[in-house]
Amino acid sequence: MQATATVLVYSDDANTREQVRLAVGRRPAADLPPVEYVECATLPAVLTELERGGIDLCVLDGEANPAGGMGVCRQIKDEIFRCPPVLVLIGRPQDAWLATWSRADAAVTHPVDPVALSDALAVLLRARLAPKAKAVATR
Repeated sequence: MQATATVLVYSDDANTREQVRLAVGRRPAADLPPVEYVECATLPAVLTELERGGIDLCVLDGEANPAGGMGVCRQIKDEIFRCPPVLVLIGRPQDAWLATWSRADAAVTHPVDPVALSDALAVLLRARLAPKAKAVATR
């Protein structure tokens, strides 16, 4: 198993980034590695971190300004080779269609529900990390 999982959290609001960190904690599920967070408050910072590599999952705030998380999601899905899975925080359940348009892999409503966020994040991380674990085991 991988030593840690790196989760990028994007929001222009420091309180939203903190809510995500506190909701998920150090480990979203017992079968997953501990999580390290990379926080970004701007789109250029998100792009820089993704181009640097090593990000296993992105959590994007759909209500962020000036670049909303759904637009950022669509952009990175188009521009980042092997883009990590993306979970988008949406303002209301009716915005789920926008998350689909953005090509998000999952969506959770804001304010953050710790159980829903941890569960969705765990599903995405398992899918992302499973191929890496198989590759290491076959070497």
